[in-house]
Amino acid sequence: MRITTKGRYAVRAIVQLAQQASDKPVSIRKISEAENISAEFLEQIFFKLRRGGVITSVRGPGGGFRLSRNAEDISIAEIFDAVGEGLIITPCAEGHHDSCERMSDCIVNQLWNNSYLHFRGYFEKTSLKDVLTGSFAKALTTV
Repeated sequence: MRITTKGRYAVRAIVQLAQQASDKPVSIRKISEAENISAEFLEQIFFKLRRGGVITSVRGPGGGFRLSRNAEDISIAEIFDAVGEGLIITPCAEGHHDSCERMSDCIVNQLWNNSYLHFRGYFEKTSLKDVLTGSFAKALTTV
């Protein structure tokens, strides 16, 4: 499994947004500067995060972005899903069987499915708040 730059930047940007959270929305420029990520690339990522329901936007002077919900209610898997980061280990894992002509006689498919479910479960159980507070133990022990 490989998490792309888009997925890594999405998580970094959301963490930064949560850290800067106050009563005012945070601009892409501020997040871009804090994380040293291109503002143009962040605009593309934030468009997907907004469409995925992870963040909301406020237009106009003083506008920017906010989390759509509390940090404990946003999973890392949700962030990955919003930006199209599939977390698939192999093309034949978990629901992607159409791409494999060997499905009927593959004895290792369950290995790939279990691996996928393990990784997916970890990111589903890890909330944005867990990242902010460094409390990963809960997610690790319940996978």
